[in-house]
Amino acid sequence: MYKVFDSHFHIIDPAYPLAGNQGFTPDYFTVEQYRNELAGMGVEAVGGAVVSGSFQGYDQSYFEGALGKLGGTFVGVTQLDPATSDEEILRLDKLGIKAIRFNLFRGLSATLEDIEEQGRRVRELCGWKTELYLDASKMDDDFAALVLRMPDVSIDHLGMRKGGADLMKKFVAAGVPVRVTGFGRIDYTREEAAKLIAELYAENPKALIFGSDLPSTRASKRFDVDDIELIVDAVGSDHAEEVLYGNGAAWYLGA
Repeated sequence: MYKVFDSHFHIIDPAYPLAGNQGFTPDYFTVEQYRNELAGMGVEAVGGAVVSGSFQGYDQSYFEGALGKLGGTFVGVTQLDPATSDEEILRLDKLGIKAIRFNLFRGLSATLEDIEEQGRRVRELCGWKTELYLDASKMDDDFAALVLRMPDVSIDHLGMRKGGADLMKKFVAAGVPVRVTGFGRIDYTREEAAKLIAELYAENPKALIFGSDLPSTRASKRFDVDDIELIVDAVGSDHAEEVLYGNGAAWYLGA
């Protein structure tokens, strides 16, 4: 049995609204389905982060149900309307949301100024992190500089594209966490992904954070236990717990 801190997964509950994104609306994926799917492959998420997808827009309502069922070692990562009041952000913080996400890969637009202003605002208000879902191969020098100067910012899905690998190494060397997730959506082969993971781990063992990416919406391959085994092989079995559990728990919970 693998015990993990699942730093990136989605809950898609039929009780709450969805918004189609680029013509896509996902199948439902409840907390019960999530737990059962992991258990079926010998994995237990003892903590993690429920992440807003592009298909959930700025809706926050489902977090109450999801986090209420999952328990106190799970947090929320949300997309936030820039017009959201301080009072609402503080309410969401009490609900268990602990990060703001900018989904630049799926067409939700934000300027560098927007990202920095909103990221610093929520951090100063209640200590939230900032997460970036983007194509790292398209990041220019100004964007890379923003990542390096912002507090508590992380990158999703290994930066998505092979052309961003050198930036990922630069980021982890500077202490910016990179999420080891989404092997069915990145353009690395599994061998290339394993090589990059090993190189990033060598740069900074504390900077790699595991996530399942379930239910793997729009991915060519759904998450399975072989993705965990790829990570274990890449970093070595003696160090796997750090990536699978410790780094994520420390990032989100201060554990």
